Formats: sequence, structure tokens, C-alpha cells
Amino acid sequence: MKRTIIASLFLIIACKEERKEIKTTVEPSQTKEKAVQNNESNEAEDAKKWLEKSIVDYFKGDIGNGEKNLQKITTKDYFDYKTDATNVDLDVDRSLTEKEFQDKWKSKFNTNKAGIGVGFLISAQDWINIEVGNCELKSSSKDEYVFNVVLRDDGFKAQYPSVIKVVKENGSFLIADVLQDEPK
Repeated sequence: MKRTIIASLFLIIACKEERKEIKTTVEPSQTKEKAVQNNESNEAEDAKKWLEKSIVDYFKGDIGNGEKNLQKITTKDYFDYKTDATNVDLDVDRSLTEKEFQDKWKSKFNTNKAGIGVGFLISAQDWINIEVGNCELKSSSKDEYVFNVVLRDDGFKAQYPSVIKVVKENGSFLIADVLQDEPK
């Protein structure tokens, strides 16, 4: 028994390797790049959280303040664009024909996905409880984030897919564009 223990100790000592410190040099550019990527992913996550909360708050808000609430969460250009799209061919002041609408906005927006004649984010006039079913980052660049979003209203068993662009202006997130399909 003693011989086995002594032999085991010799074996352990003989097999033991010295620990060597391995220094890895990190280039400053690598550190900066990681910090920028990390910051961008944090910004994208912040934009996503803001978008989800803003959508839910918009649909839970007082319908009488819908226009004012929409102005708070969208850029001025998008608000004007969506207002024009909603009012195309309606008998209201400053409404445009579809051709006038296309001509006015085609340089800034994809007018084929404007949601002409329908409301903001959903094609229904009525809703029970709009929730964000899915919100995934599609792409991002400096201060601009594009999300694939599916809104759902379980009360009406409806889903509303769209692509939403969020921008950061003056330290705040705002919806800058929504690509909506025309209702069938």
C-alpha cells in the first residue's frame, strides 16, 4: 500500500506541468470596435423596448387624442405623410388624390406601402386589445433601426405585420416610416 501511494505521488509530481502565463495583447482598435458594437446593440435594444411600449401606449390611449399621441411618437415628415395617406380621396380639407399623394411623397417614402386609406399600424378601424406579438431587429445603422413587427388583436383574432423604421433624433426615438400592406 505504501509503495502504491509513493508511486502515485511521484507520478503526480512528474506529470504536473508548470503554469505559464500567456499574455494576450488586445489592440486598442479591437477594444473600441467591441465597445461600439456593444453600444449599438444596447441602442437597438433600447429602440425595440421604446417601440413596443409606444405602440401599446398609443392603442391604449384616449382615441380622442389619437392625432396628438401619434405626433409624439413619429417624425414630423412621417406624421404628415401618414395623415395624407389616411385621407387620400376622402372629402376632407387638404385631402389628395392617390396620384397627388404618390407625386408628393415618392421621393421620401415607399408610397406603395403607405397604408392608404387605413389607420396607423393596423388596417382595422376598431380594435379590442392591440399587443406586440413579435418585434425583431431587421437592420440598423447609425441612429436608425428597422424592425419586423407583428401586431395582434386577440379579441378580433387579427394580425397586422409591418416593417417599422425607428430613428434617434435629439436623444429621443421616433417612428420615421411604417411599411404597411394594403388590406385585401
